[in-house]
Amino acid sequence: MTVTPNALCFGSDLPGSGLPCQVEISPDGLTLRVAEQAPADRPVPFSLLSVEAGGFDHDQLVVKWEQAGVGRTLYIKEASVIASFRRAAPPELAAQMERTAHAVRRSRSTRRAVLLAAAGTVLAVALGAWLGMDALVEVAVGRIPPEWEKQLGQMVLQDALAGQTIVTEGPVVEAVQAITTRLTDQIPNSPYPFTVTVVRSPVVNAFALPGGPVVVFTGLIKEASSPEEVAGVLGHEINHVLQRHGMERIVKTLGIVAVAAIVLGDQQGLIGLAKELGVEMITLKFNRDQETEADTTGLRLLHKAKVDPAGMIAFFERLAKSEKELQRVELLSTHPMSEARAARLKAELAALPKFLLEPFAFDWSAARAALKTSHPPPARPGGVEQ
Repeated sequence: MTVTPNALCFGSDLPGSGLPCQVEISPDGLTLRVAEQAPADRPVPFSLLSVEAGGFDHDQLVVKWEQAGVGRTLYIKEASVIASFRRAAPPELAAQMERTAHAVRRSRSTRRAVLLAAAGTVLAVALGAWLGMDALVEVAVGRIPPEWEKQLGQMVLQDALAGQTIVTEGPVVEAVQAITTRLTDQIPNSPYPFTVTVVRSPVVNAFALPGGPVVVFTGLIKEASSPEEVAGVLGHEINHVLQRHGMERIVKTLGIVAVAAIVLGDQQGLIGLAKELGVEMITLKFNRDQETEADTTGLRLLHKAKVDPAGMIAFFERLAKSEKELQRVELLSTHPMSEARAARLKAELAALPKFLLEPFAFDWSAARAALKTSHPPPARPGGVEQ
């Protein structure tokens, strides 16, 4: 049977870029037929659905649900399908539909103003006022849906791991996973599925990419004297993702062409332009405000997770003493350490309410010892260490 797509479907069982699909609306709910699947999925009742406005122009109907353990997100832009959904929706969805309709009307009424502002900014940048485009960068990043951010992060992750030796199991992996889970469990309704990869390397490093991939180098494990120190570094990096700092730096680095493409609705343009940067996106420098925000929000995340924030401060203080040797200790060369930075974190910690610490259950000494006693195989492209 020929499927005529009228929507785009994302799901845990579908590719990250989504698949075109056909949606049919009935008095009982909707029926979905993915272009590469046959026959149609079973009907989804209205009682399982939630709706909101979405898309780069906020003129799409975004429908979400979970059925049989499979989550789905549907982007509907075709006006006739949206109208059919509105007519068939039961009273319990009326409030959500009204909010969605209001958001769409607001988006349409401001589109011309946004385009005029974008055109003015393009002209300003052309005249050399590059520093004045930060506000437009924020507008552009705000139009990037998490699905595209995740796709971009996975693309960069594959390039970053090429030729690296990946540790897939053992005490180190279990410890890093436990630390990450402890932190991310404190982030309700996070749009990012944070996943961890441990790479065998002497570099004292950890980073998180747009969309949630987290990479930890074993050099960081060896350098850290406690899991709380690693948690401090990861808390900082996770908050770069949550605050979308990486996307802001990528868009600004790519320049006004990327900004204009996103503001004008060309979401594919960002992915294409980002491919020109490749692995260089990992080393993009954050500005001072972004670093400060990641520090303070990371500290608060540790506090919320009942992880001793003093570990974060201690690690930064120790590395601050080695600032003259940062060519050897490569803790995120884009993240310069300093005594002033550690002092600011101390002040932030003093302002937080007292709480009861919950130590990690794993044996940190055993995890570090496992690194010293194991012997990795020769590195090869995409190498994986068991």
